[in-house]
Amino acid sequence: MSDAAVLRYHPVARALHWALGLALIGVFALGLYMADLPFSPQRLKLYSWHKWAGVLVLTFTAVRLMWRLVHRPPALPAAIAQAMPAWQRGAHHATHGGLYLLFFSVPLLGWAYSSAAGFPIVLFGLWPLPDFVPVSETLAEGLKPLHRLSAYAMAALVLLHVAGALKHHFVDRDGLLLRMGWGGR
Repeated sequence: MSDAAVLRYHPVARALHWALGLALIGVFALGLYMADLPFSPQRLKLYSWHKWAGVLVLTFTAVRLMWRLVHRPPALPAAIAQAMPAWQRGAHHATHGGLYLLFFSVPLLGWAYSSAAGFPIVLFGLWPLPDFVPVSETLAEGLKPLHRLSAYAMAALVLLHVAGALKHHFVDRDGLLLRMGWGGR
């Protein structure tokens, strides 16, 4: 399929998609790195950065969802939709729905965990965010694994999303990846 035949997402939607993607990679990598560090000023600094990145993920997600509600995405090209088996269309919709759910729940679980553990989020060291839940060691112990497991689930869905896009680009050669790519309109 030619580049011109593919209906692309709006440039704002593409920018939000890639900004969120890069933020997710960064916040996940930072989370993996910092989790097993010994207690130190460096670890505290990295936890702050991780929290800030989580707030950015939450913000990008909210803006992206608002944009999508106001600006409908382009329809899947008919040739691609017809060539896709029903299970692929179902997987496509389930993956996107799961991603949006996790884009919100992972940062909110992290925020709740941080609040329950008694470590407030001070965005960029300047703006304290309200505690999401009261301080509770028991609640913190319950929220920590939920945050971690949901982050792994989100990483798995992101990998599935990327694998699907690469399959369409390199195996199907149907131009689907170009919809979210740069250049042209």
